Amino acid sequence: MAEGEGSSSRRWALGDPDVVEVSPEAAAAAHHRIGFCSDSTKSIVVAGCVRTVAHEIIDLDANDDPDGVMIICERASSHKSNHSVSHPSDWPKHPKSGLAEDVPGPSHQPGTSTVLPWGCTTPGRPRKHKEIKTVDNKIDEKYKAFKQFDTVTDHSDHYYSMSGKGNVPEVKKPSKDWVRRIQHEWKVLEKDLPGTIFVRVYEDRMELLRAVIVGPAGTPYHDGLFFFDVYFPSQYPKKPPLVNYRSGGLRLNPNLYDSGKVCLSLLNTWSGHGCEKWNPSNSTMLQVLVSIQALVLNAKPYFNEPGYAASANTPQGEKMSMAYNESTFLLSCRTMLYSLRNPPKHFEDFARVHFCKYGRNILVGCKAYMNGAQVGCLAGNGVQDVDEGDKSCSANFKGSLKTLFDELIKEFTRIGVHCHEFQPQRVNPGSTRAKADTTLRL
Repeated sequence: MAEGEGSSSRRWALGDPDVVEVSPEAAAAAHHRIGFCSDSTKSIVVAGCVRTVAHEIIDLDANDDPDGVMIICERASSHKSNHSVSHPSDWPKHPKSGLAEDVPGPSHQPGTSTVLPWGCTTPGRPRKHKEIKTVDNKIDEKYKAFKQFDTVTDHSDHYYSMSGKGNVPEVKKPSKDWVRRIQHEWKVLEKDLPGTIFVRVYEDRMELLRAVIVGPAGTPYHDGLFFFDVYFPSQYPKKPPLVNYRSGGLRLNPNLYDSGKVCLSLLNTWSGHGCEKWNPSNSTMLQVLVSIQALVLNAKPYFNEPGYAASANTPQGEKMSMAYNESTFLLSCRTMLYSLRNPPKHFEDFARVHFCKYGRNILVGCKAYMNGAQVGCLAGNGVQDVDEGDKSCSANFKGSLKTLFDELIKEFTRIGVHCHEFQPQRVNPGSTRAKADTTLRL
């Protein structure tokens, strides 16, 4: 389209080199050509100007101006489209919307208050899914970049290093056999750790170790983080290691006390027979960690309690087990909040990235449980083995979980989890004027 004299200066005066002022006749002609533009580029007539931008949805306001075009769904990534363009003062103005370039944030728009029902969204976010995918890819990369086994230095918050806590002596002059055995343990851990256990050891305090275990799917511990501090005594391996659970004052398992004590036959802190007990020749730290994950953080921890195992597979026993799982999941949610707010040293980034990655799964599980699904039935992104007619979760449990659910949403949103689908959406209260549906989809 030919430009009139002095059009170049007019383009810059309008704030965008892609905005061209034309005559009303040319603008009207261009307006009729909108529908024949390609998918990636559209010529839009705005207040007597032709603008080339990338858009998918155009809303024609038939009530105010039959020739007016309001863009409500932007796909262009160019910052040039953010420049202001002159328009009649009576045109409705829409706030810009979009996501942060690096991490996602809440869906709340500044200066808005009207609440939409769950699941409803406001227009103007077609780039959301693409940007969410980009952010999710970055989270995956950070998660994978966190080494499963690594050596660190600062042990100031380790339970067995803090004064008045573990009350164990520092191993200052270890024997060669002890050093060789600890080094062997390190090699085994570095080589054979399962993907849901992460370990840090201390180069200047070889007797100390810290591990985090991810709660297994299909249990009331799913997607949670459970931290353990370990001490290898100078008599190791003749004596088993000492293990302290970082409980935050919560007891969420018969084997994990709120004091941090870990009851496990392999640690000689509980009764056992044969291979269940610590064996200096064969037992390893890897075996201890895997046993905690598989035998302690299991699907029905109620039966870990002494004397309750005999009631397994009985109606009364299963009823008590389900009630215990409800209580356990509430404590697990509180532990998640504790882990996010008070992560141990060397796991600060891991805790944040872990809950960025799995936060949605946790919230999906909460919703399923509040809708009646049995606690612990979540596997991956969905729910399995759910009896749709089973509304066995107690009312008290659902009420308590709703409170924790709201806390988790707030905390997950703070670290960048996409919680839009679990939150009421908001729109501008000034947009209440009724309009005819004149949306033109190109």
